[in-house]
Amino acid sequence: MKEILYIVLLLLLIGGIYFFGFVAKGLDKKYNTVSIPHPLDQLQEKVPPIPFMADLHCDALLWDRDLLEEADHGHVDLPRMQKANMALQFFSIVSKTPKGINIESNSANSDMNGLLSFGQLLPPKTWFSIKERAVHQCKMMHQYVEASKGRLVFIDTRQELADFVAQREKGSKAVACMLGIEGAHALEGDLANVKLFADLGVRYIGLTHFFDNEWAGSAHGEKKGGLTPIGKELVKEMQKYGIAIDLAHASKQTIDDVFALTDAPVIISHTGVQGVCNNNRNLSDRHLEEIGRRHGLVGIGLWETAVCGKDAKATATNIKYVADRIGVDKVALGSDFDGAIETHFDVTGLPLLVAELQKLGFSREDIDKIMGGNVRDYFLRNLK
Repeated sequence: MKEILYIVLLLLLIGGIYFFGFVAKGLDKKYNTVSIPHPLDQLQEKVPPIPFMADLHCDALLWDRDLLEEADHGHVDLPRMQKANMALQFFSIVSKTPKGINIESNSANSDMNGLLSFGQLLPPKTWFSIKERAVHQCKMMHQYVEASKGRLVFIDTRQELADFVAQREKGSKAVACMLGIEGAHALEGDLANVKLFADLGVRYIGLTHFFDNEWAGSAHGEKKGGLTPIGKELVKEMQKYGIAIDLAHASKQTIDDVFALTDAPVIISHTGVQGVCNNNRNLSDRHLEEIGRRHGLVGIGLWETAVCGKDAKATATNIKYVADRIGVDKVALGSDFDGAIETHFDVTGLPLLVAELQKLGFSREDIDKIMGGNVRDYFLRNLK
C-alpha cells in the first residue's frame, strides 16, 4: 500500500510540475503569436517618427510575464514599447473566457480564466472570483509602474495626461499606461464595484465580452439581447465616474440601447468594420456613423478576424474606410495585442502600418492622428 501511495504522490507531483511549469505558462507562447516575426526586417520604406503613438487595447496583464522585461514571445512589454516609441498603451482586464470561444455563440456557463489563475499560481481568491481577478490585474499594473522607476507612468486624470504629453514633447521616453475592463461581468452584478474600479484607475469598461452577462447582450452570446434594467443603471454609473463606454463585443441591440440612453462619445476599443470585413464581430456602417456623430473613437485591430487579412495592409484598409466614412479624427489603433490571438506583428512592427497608411495617401498630420493623436485628444477631452 505504501508503494502504491508513493507512486500516486509521485505521479501527482510530476503532473503538478508539468501543469504549473509548462501548460499554464506555455499558453501565452502558444496563443500570442505573430504573422510576421522580426517585423522591422520587413520594412524597406522610411517612415516618419510618430510623436505620440497610442493603442486602445492590450491584454498583456492576463499572462504570467514580467512586463518590465523583454520577452521572446507575446506582443507587448515595456522594452519593446520603448523600442517602438509607444507613448500610451491601454491595458484591458480580461476576467472570464468561455470554453470553445468563437464569434458566433458562447454560453456563460464555463470559465477558463479560473483554471488559468490556478495554473499561474495567482492568489486563491482569484481562482473563484472574476472580480478578484480583475482587481489583481489592476494592482499588478500599479506594481509594474512603481517598480519601473519612472519608465512607466500611470494615467487616470486629464491633468496627468496633459502633464505626460508635455513631458513627451520635451523628449521623455517614458511610456504611459491606462486601464480598461473587457466585460462588465467583472463587476459581479454590483453597481458599487464601478467606484471600486474607478478608484483603481479604470477609465473604460466594455459592457460585454464573448457571452451575454447580467448587464447586456454580447454579439457572441446565446441570446444577443440588449441592455438589461441594471445594465441601464450601469451606463449611468459609469458616466458619473467619467468611465468611457466601450462597445467592443456588444450586440447590435446593446449598441442601439446605449445610443437611446445616452449621447456620450462612446468608443470601440478594438474592432474591424463590416464594410471591409463582414462578420458579426465587426461594426456596422449604421453604428459606425453614429459613433462618428458623437465624436467617439473606433480602434481598428491587428488580427485576421477583425480586418480580413494578416498584414498591415489589411488594417490600413479598415482604417481608411473609417476615416472616409466618419472622419480621420475618429479612428485609432485597437491592436488586441496579447489577446490570445495571432496579430500581424508585435508592437515593434507598428512602423509597417505607418508605411501602409502612407501608401494609401494619408498625410503626415493624419497619420499622426491615427497612430495615437486621436487617442490622446479623446481622453484629454473626456477624462475628469
